[in-house]
Amino acid sequence: MAVLNSAPVIDGTPTEQLGGSTGNEIAARFGGTGTPDELAHLRNARAALHGVIRGEDDAVEPLTRAVDGAVLVPETTDTGVRWQLDVPADEELAVRAVLAWSRAMEELPGRLRACANTECNLYLIDHSRPGKAKWCSMATCGNRMKARAHARRARAS
Repeated sequence: MAVLNSAPVIDGTPTEQLGGSTGNEIAARFGGTGTPDELAHLRNARAALHGVIRGEDDAVEPLTRAVDGAVLVPETTDTGVRWQLDVPADEELAVRAVLAWSRAMEELPGRLRACANTECNLYLIDHSRPGKAKWCSMATCGNRMKARAHARRARAS
């Protein structure tokens, strides 16, 4: 979610958090180094994931490029099998982000989605019982969208 939500719209302006010191902090939080190449791979993976989640045409090809060449190698231990990711260091976080998306799609089908506010660029995992959550945050997007709908209804009557 940190990678998916690293390009928020703030005061109507898209921002980029996978660059500079913020990008370094995000990379470090997940075991990366924050090199320019690592952050570029993360941005490319994020763009591919955004496209796939939003159902855009031709979105799968960039996602395929993001994981191309990645290999999971089994390592047997006395507690079981652990899978090690074999990929160039600068690509590891991007591949791990794609693998995390894939796992979320398997374990929580239909629950990872884009915010219903078209002016927002954030994503959510719907943990609600009925699975009908629409907004990244009820406090911001939810209230804003409900206020707009109310204003439209008031103008129409």
